[in-house]
Amino acid sequence: MPSSYAYDATATSTAPPAVVWRLLLDARTWPVWSAVDDLDLDRSTGLDPDGRDPVGAVRAFRTGRTVTGERVTGLVEERQLTYEDAFNRAIHDYRAVVDLAPAPGGGTLIHWHGTYATRWGMGWLMRRVMQRVMQRMADGLAAYAESR
Repeated sequence: MPSSYAYDATATSTAPPAVVWRLLLDARTWPVWSAVDDLDLDRSTGLDPDGRDPVGAVRAFRTGRTVTGERVTGLVEERQLTYEDAFNRAIHDYRAVVDLAPAPGGGTLIHWHGTYATRWGMGWLMRRVMQRVMQRMADGLAAYAESR
């Protein structure tokens, strides 16, 4: 029986929400600021050439030798991106939300949270890995947006 888990990562950027949003929406920027190595264009579908990936786009990211796919399921301009797993060998039933909100005094609060399930016996490892990786994602997005 699969086990369900969650992660919750937060970061703050001095960049305004519009800058953070553009980076989050454009899968081509993710290898620059995130924990992924590459965007796999051969396994991605529906990407926008101008970096405004729409609902339904599948963004395939390679990390090491592993490629995972994430389907964009919702967009609220400059506020929220939601996605789910399209293909992933390690986890399933993955749903993630990235909320952006104006920070008091300027900048952007980034709240990246999600739920997923794993095979029995994998939860202890994936819980630790997912929390660490997703915090790196939020921190990387915040820092890179500040440099833009």
